[in-house]
Amino acid sequence: MKLLEYEAKQIFSEYGIPVPKGALIRAPEEAAAHLPETGGAVVLKAQVDVGGRGKAGGVLFADAKTAVDTARELFAREIKGIPVREVLIEERLAIEHEYYVSIAVDRSSRQPAVLFADAGGVEIESAASAVRKVIVSPLLRDIPPFLMRELLGGAPKVLAPVINRLYRVFQEKDAMLAEVNPLVTTPQGVYAADAKLIVDDNALARQGIAVNRDLSEREREAEKHGFSYVELDGTIGVIGNGAGLTMSTLDLIEFYNGRAANFLDVGGGADQERVMHAVRLVASMPDVSVIVVNLLGGITRCDEVAKGIIAAGVAPTVIVRMAGTNEAEGRQLLGEHGYRMLESMDAAVRAAMEVAP
Repeated sequence: MKLLEYEAKQIFSEYGIPVPKGALIRAPEEAAAHLPETGGAVVLKAQVDVGGRGKAGGVLFADAKTAVDTARELFAREIKGIPVREVLIEERLAIEHEYYVSIAVDRSSRQPAVLFADAGGVEIESAASAVRKVIVSPLLRDIPPFLMRELLGGAPKVLAPVINRLYRVFQEKDAMLAEVNPLVTTPQGVYAADAKLIVDDNALARQGIAVNRDLSEREREAEKHGFSYVELDGTIGVIGNGAGLTMSTLDLIEFYNGRAANFLDVGGGADQERVMHAVRLVASMPDVSVIVVNLLGGITRCDEVAKGIIAAGVAPTVIVRMAGTNEAEGRQLLGEHGYRMLESMDAAVRAAMEVAP
């Protein structure tokens, strides 16, 4: 789950990473109350979960006279389609130099990878070739001095303690990403001018996070029922049992130039109620016109699948391909209720293509 900037900065501050003086406001008029602590020159940052916020007009500068009006202007905006409900007002730093630092999981080594660049800020993408990278064992509490020297190159050594604290945040907060862009030097010291922190969804309970804000309502419903579910942007709903079979169905839809609306794996041993919830969940997607149910009955019984499809009673067309345990019973039940059943995955997908717009 992605934390907003102000949430990440609260955590960074707890770990001794210096952050600018600031406060969260939810109305333009609240900006005035925080000017004594932030000083005359301030930065107003929309707290929205999007990248490229600065270029999209989500970061504005103001002084004591214009802070409230500038905040009002920012609250009236949408940043990449997301309305601004919260704004972080911060002191404007006297920046001498901007750096970039991030820590993420390196997939090849399965260990933390620390990235550092001598130029940070909104143009970091153009400086990608100048990024230095070191791999750190997750068993270490700090980045070893020899790796820190390799990482920093000619950058000031004063950055090292801050980077080590960021590394501890990454470890102890079960992070998938911990990033500061830019990490800045000022006459008063080093500051995390921005902050990004993404917590592993599997560790939310351990981190005391009750609700995953990144999930849509349907994704929350899927999580409640234990489905593996991903929303896509097509019109053909897909339900399978097993990730491989479900992915194969999506691939076949793509092969025939169709667009899948979702990935939903009900898992092994799905009973009537579980299948019913899966079908209703996919049918609730507004663009879905047809649903392909593609299941192989091993520990999953085809008659239970059929009962679940029938009990769902959804409006979109449901095309079924199933084989395995109690297949004959399942086919009979679906046939009695007028559902279309086909012998192969290929035939089921081609039939769905005829229905989908």
